[in-house]
Formats: sequence, structure tokens, C-alpha cells
Amino acid sequence: MKAQLLISLESKMIYGIASSKGKTHDFKMFKDSKLHIPSDIKILADSGYQGIKDIHANSRIPIKKPKGEKLTKRQKLYNHLISKKPIVVENIVRRCKIFRITKDVYRGKHKNHGKVWNLIAGLVNLRYGEPMI
Repeated sequence: MKAQLLISLESKMIYGIASSKGKTHDFKMFKDSKLHIPSDIKILADSGYQGIKDIHANSRIPIKKPKGEKLTKRQKLYNHLISKKPIVVENIVRRCKIFRITKDVYRGKHKNHGKVWNLIAGLVNLRYGEPMI
């Protein structure tokens, strides 16, 4: 079982969950999830999401090194700046993994896997999220 989180870097809140069974590529899972993401939202993703610009124009992925060539200093700086952002995301995923049901082998019904992740995301948002006014 696999889960994919949609996280806001500004508010540090989890806004969406996509889950799938078995070995599914991250980008295929993203396309199949059909999560509505407004076009003004910027997406930061890793190299596994090659082609995301075709789906969402306002997205950023690291520049891959061309075969037999080197990256320019500007491209290296761009990759370095992008690489700092996922640290926030990893910390939010860690908050979810505190709950053993998301960390260990999932032994429940497969149809409930997404529901479990939505529940955990709600608890994490409630605990660490911005206070509601």
C-alpha cells in the first residue's frame, strides 16, 4: 500500500491524500488521484515527476544532468534551492509516521487504507496546524 500527501509549505497542513495498492509509480498515482490543484498553486516535486509541467504549468522539479554533460552553476543553484523545501515535507510525514498504523505494514482492508491516512492527516493537522479562529 502506498500513500501520497499534498502538503502546503506555508501553513504546514496536509490538504490531500492519494493512496494506491501495490507497486505504483508516484507520477501515475498523482495523475490517477485527480486531486484538484488550482493553477496559481506552485508544486514542488522530485525527479520522479518528469512531465508534470504538462498537467500543472506552475510546477518545479530538479534539473537532471544530461548524459555526458555537466550542470551549469545556475542549474546547480536552482537544484540546491529546490532541495531545501522537501525538509519541511519530510518533517510533516514524520508527524504522520508517529502513528504506527501508517508506519508499519498495513494489515487492514485495502479499501480502508486511504481512509486511515485521511484520519491520520486530520489528527496531524489538528495537533500541529494553525489555530482556527
